[in-house]
Amino acid sequence: MGMNEEESNQYERLQDLKKRLEKPSQSKVVLVGDVMLDRYIHGYANDLNSRAPVPVLKETNRYDDVGAAAHVARGLESLGLHALLHGVIGKDSAGKIILDSLNEEGVDCKHIKSVENKVTTVKNRLIASRPSLLHNEQLLLRWDIENREDIPSSTLEVLIEEAVKNIDEANVLIISDYGHGVVNDEGAKRLIQRAKEKEIPVIYDPKLTGLHRTHEVDWVIFQSRGLELVRRRINAEDSADCARKLLDEYNWGHLMVLGGADGVTVYTNDDIFHTPCTLTNPLQVIGLIDAACTAVASAVSLGIDIYDCAHLANAACEVIMGQMDNFTLSRENLCLRLDELSWNLSISQR
Repeated sequence: MGMNEEESNQYERLQDLKKRLEKPSQSKVVLVGDVMLDRYIHGYANDLNSRAPVPVLKETNRYDDVGAAAHVARGLESLGLHALLHGVIGKDSAGKIILDSLNEEGVDCKHIKSVENKVTTVKNRLIASRPSLLHNEQLLLRWDIENREDIPSSTLEVLIEEAVKNIDEANVLIISDYGHGVVNDEGAKRLIQRAKEKEIPVIYDPKLTGLHRTHEVDWVIFQSRGLELVRRRINAEDSADCARKLLDEYNWGHLMVLGGADGVTVYTNDDIFHTPCTLTNPLQVIGLIDAACTAVASAVSLGIDIYDCAHLANAACEVIMGQMDNFTLSRENLCLRLDELSWNLSISQR
């Protein structure tokens, strides 16, 4: 028994997506956002502290990784897109680690501004399991080292000016807003306005407190818990009703909602596209939005329709959720996931 018409069509589309991703790309992506360092500390947690009901972590290894907008930039480069990253770091050891790592991987760092007396944000994650449960690690704690003092206005002015100028030769604009000061009201307005003038698609990963900056963008990306918080805030009936109200209020082109184990849903004013997650045992969701931003940027630069964009973003999310020790999307692992999805379709009816 072979595939039915719908399955056969889906198989062909997945294979076509893979072939298009494998081709070299000349697309440029202007990326503006907060730059951070992610630090992962792994170990065993078999005992409780004698002075408080908290686990004692016995560290086995640790490593540093670029985070936030820098993580998106790495993903873009891994998919064959050229990322022009505009952000701010401190002149400290964490900032140096970020620059060294990005430069090693070929990310263009000349638009990252180093600021005296600024503390580069470091997100420390403690991840542990019991010695007998090596494959069941979980996040125990996250603590942040940061300084929320305002970035000098002169630095922001130069940063935004350079980004606006680079939009003229770009294929996509991504704004990655973690609320740490790089993206402000005036800067977001100038970036979006310039992109609209040049007919450049805009992808926005917003903080919920920064939705007022997102008017008229083409793609907004939420996680499902974010949409639920907004739904309660505006008293919408359900997720679809909330999405419609947001699309109408902010004049978005698309709202992509990442549901983790529940898959990916794309809302437009006219339709809803849902792609279910096919993983049987999702492991974690760190880096999910970054992977989706990267996949959408690739889809937009390739001229892929909404249906395939949803499937590509879902495949990207499945790559991230399927592993515990690598939170970055690459062209290799995304193409492999598309192959796996195709294979599952081809054998499902045998």
